[in-house]
Amino acid sequence: MPRVFVYGTLRAGEVNDLNAAAQRHGIALPTLLGTATVAGRLYDFGSYPGLVLDDTACPVVGDIYDVADALVPVLDEIEEVYPGQATLFVREERAVLLEGRPETCLLYPVGDSAVTALPRIEGGDWVAYRRARDHAAA
Repeated sequence: MPRVFVYGTLRAGEVNDLNAAAQRHGIALPTLLGTATVAGRLYDFGSYPGLVLDDTACPVVGDIYDVADALVPVLDEIEEVYPGQATLFVREERAVLLEGRPETCLLYPVGDSAVTALPRIEGGDWVAYRRARDHAAA
């Protein structure tokens, strides 16, 4: 059973909620292991964030789930990751910190070149940032 770190629209209650995606496809619901962090920089693409992995940067907040193998291709589809094609997001494995201990997870970062001139999300938490941004715009 793969572990996945989600930091943006795949988080619970967001537009691409991981649980809702599993439910839509008749796949067993993921098991939440907890909130975790990975070193990186988060950027605002408008309706979703992009994570640039950076071991020297501040923690980016997300959630770790154990997911059914069948859910990984669904996540690839949501993130538009296609084998053999250059895409915005890539799927890779990385150690993230869960309660101070490293856990190897799949995650979907973007390349540094994709974020040129985009606003950086200070604080590293997409959900908190999006709520504040949307509230300010209302």
